[in-house]
Amino acid sequence: MANHNQNPIKNPSLECLVFEAQNQLKVLGYHRRSQSRYQAVWRRFIEFADQQSPDDGYSDELAVRFMAASRPKQGVPLKPEEGWRQHSECCMKALRDYARFDRIERSVVDMQSLVVAQAMQKPLRDFEQFCKDRRHLRPSSLQERLREVTLFLVYLSSERQVGRLESIQPEDLSAFVSSRQCFRPKTVSRIVSGVRQFLKFLTMRGILRQDISASLPTVHVSRDAHIPSVWEPELITRLLAVIDRSSARGKRDYCILLLACRLGLRLGDIRDLTLDQINWDEARLEITQSKTQAPLHLPLTEEVGNALIDYLTSGRPQTEYRQVFLRLKPPCAPFHHNSHLHYIVTYWRQLAGIQFRAPQRHGMHSLRHSLATQLLRKDTPIHVIADVLGHTSLTSTMIYAKADVDALRDASLDAEGVSDVQ
Repeated sequence: MANHNQNPIKNPSLECLVFEAQNQLKVLGYHRRSQSRYQAVWRRFIEFADQQSPDDGYSDELAVRFMAASRPKQGVPLKPEEGWRQHSECCMKALRDYARFDRIERSVVDMQSLVVAQAMQKPLRDFEQFCKDRRHLRPSSLQERLREVTLFLVYLSSERQVGRLESIQPEDLSAFVSSRQCFRPKTVSRIVSGVRQFLKFLTMRGILRQDISASLPTVHVSRDAHIPSVWEPELITRLLAVIDRSSARGKRDYCILLLACRLGLRLGDIRDLTLDQINWDEARLEITQSKTQAPLHLPLTEEVGNALIDYLTSGRPQTEYRQVFLRLKPPCAPFHHNSHLHYIVTYWRQLAGIQFRAPQRHGMHSLRHSLATQLLRKDTPIHVIADVLGHTSLTSTMIYAKADVDALRDASLDAEGVSDVQ
């Protein structure tokens, strides 16, 4: 897999590059409001470039300097005309991808709009059933796998003019993986894994005469290459303090955020938490983790318990659903299994005026990261943190330790005396 930084950057005039990128957004079917947002950022990028070196075209170094100058300042509220600053990094990433790869990949794809060749539709349906019956994939994992394979099939017919699965050649696989270069290595690795399983399925069913999955390149991703994003404790305090706990929304969101930052629950386990998983007599949560299917029991602290009682008695709609957290608008159903609840964090973070010193992730999972880091700073043994987070391997827990080098250096861990947590 080629290193992203080794891809050459085309260097047309900046105005021409932006014009072409804007046309690409139209071809991809971006909403007019989204197109306007990208155009607003790119127009200011052109103005910035003219002030710096008007004779030069696009460069990564210039884009980085623009993003640094455009990033909202911590504690300083944005003026109405400065809303574009919130989207500058996302929009500049799209421009960078177009400069490098002549294409922009949508982060969200409407699967209903994708058309799979007629001859490929039944094998795709059979693969879906196979994943359900034999691989026992969770609904969210199944949907992700089908998305990857569907995009692969659409690419074959639209870009490689391959109308039948029997006609797939190794060079088609290489071309597809190359077309994914604008994604992060971890994302490409997941895509390749899904396509590889699909090709093995086709071989098993006799649709392919030989297994060509070996022609797919191996994408090496270091397990601990990514340093988790964490919140400083005072920022979490500000986030929780700004929540309006007199409203139904505030009561619900306060509970959700507490479960993430105080108990370290995964997003899926918070979203799918049921009334039956709250053991009030023992003051603990008793769940089966959606990711690992392993049981996890966590103490229900006074803070979390009181928040749950307040929400359940005064904020939660009356309904037959057993899920604890429900959407506020009628019919007040549980959250969709694909919902990341990112908007909950974003709403209260913006209301609190919280800005980070450096770009970082700030969704629900970052609050889980933050708990792990805080426990490390309190000299909590690694195996205890693994228990709290529901990890089945200490290797997963050690990744969190990268977020705080000092805590990692000071944490006392006898590697030979601690076995993987089961």
